[in-house]
Amino acid sequence: MSRQEEQIRKFEADALAQAYMEKFRVLISKKSIFAQQVGLLEVASYLKEIFEEAGAQITLDTSFAAPFVMAKFASPRPDAPSLIFYNHYDTVPADGDQLWSSPAFELTIRDGHFYGRGVDDDKGHIIARLTAVEKYLSQHQQLPVNIIFIMEGAEESASVDLDKYLVKYQADLAGADLLVWEQGHRNTLGQLEIAGGNKGIVTFDLTVQSAALDIHSSYGGVIDSASWYLLAALQTMRDANGRILIDGIYEQVIEPNEREMALVEEFALASSQSVTEIYGLTLPTLVEDRKAFLKRLFFEPSITIEGLSTGYLGQGVKTIIPAQASAKMEVRLVPGLEPNDVLDKIRQHLDRHGFGQVEVVFTLGEMSYRSDMSAPAIVKVIDLAKRLTPEGVAVLPTSPGTGPMHTVFHALGVPIAGFGIGNANSRDHAGDENVSIADYYSHIELIEELIASYD
Repeated sequence: MSRQEEQIRKFEADALAQAYMEKFRVLISKKSIFAQQVGLLEVASYLKEIFEEAGAQITLDTSFAAPFVMAKFASPRPDAPSLIFYNHYDTVPADGDQLWSSPAFELTIRDGHFYGRGVDDDKGHIIARLTAVEKYLSQHQQLPVNIIFIMEGAEESASVDLDKYLVKYQADLAGADLLVWEQGHRNTLGQLEIAGGNKGIVTFDLTVQSAALDIHSSYGGVIDSASWYLLAALQTMRDANGRILIDGIYEQVIEPNEREMALVEEFALASSQSVTEIYGLTLPTLVEDRKAFLKRLFFEPSITIEGLSTGYLGQGVKTIIPAQASAKMEVRLVPGLEPNDVLDKIRQHLDRHGFGQVEVVFTLGEMSYRSDMSAPAIVKVIDLAKRLTPEGVAVLPTSPGTGPMHTVFHALGVPIAGFGIGNANSRDHAGDENVSIADYYSHIELIEELIASYD
């Protein structure tokens, strides 16, 4: 019997896990989308209900942009350390532009997987971790560690007000032994990834208004257009090899230490070749050498055009010189770079190169964070995971993705480790988001063992 089959069998025979699967089903059915202001209070209230049923002391704070839920399971031991689970209950939308094989807001089971919006990102992690706490308590009279769940409702929109939550409840949260991050994945080899950081980001719009109205294109030889002006400005910001040309960016970057670089070289599977195969690239990757590729992917900033909009894009021909052009942009940040400072440098760069008419508008920003994964509480997690994961463990000091890790660490000063129930094809933010039932149950077992390790 394979590990997958064995874990599914154990899950199906576990009465408590089956009971919580029904709560999982309800949670998936409830939309909670911050970007659309849909269902946030309803879902936060449902979490309050199920955590209260489990015996937790609940705080439901509705005084911020999205309700904040904190659930505490207290140990009777006066010297008990604390373990924090950070999660979010909001999801991205599941609109008509995505293909789903079953209703997005319905927990569906097929081929050994759960499907539905939020099963991985991030509602499935909430239910799996609560199930683990309940399983431990069903076998023991008391917890050896204080367990605190903090659940926000705006993570998919740059964690609006999370910093305020953390200031308000710092006395409850500071000094914990470990914070387990929202989620994590297994890589293509089936290894459980344990990560200690993520990149930051600053997103912004660049807009040019060159005239009061679109102009007949017969003037194309004597009048500049917003389109050409913006394209010329964009060309000054990055060279052909992907290096950012904004003065002062690289001088502020904090380089990875030897351990951080060694972890990435040992455990990261991404390469120029793998990315080409996954995405069917027809343009070459910017870096071929593996070590240089990994260093840029994990430890260096990048600038990206997310989208361009200008002129007439309808059917047929419309002979105009566009009066307006815009670009949605982002810079992925690494330690040493701060969103507002990077945006200031971009403004200065454009002015210095003669593009003062480009308007720069900030849209969102998050700082970056990384760990060399040597904190004792993180080492304990790694050792437990190695014992419970036959496929092995991949330890990474950061990831190329973004999230509010820096916000949490800056406020609480707690070691952070991210690991979870996702797989290499969980399709977060896309149609048919999924998690393996075997991985879901393995996470329950790992969290239960983590709790027991404090006994």
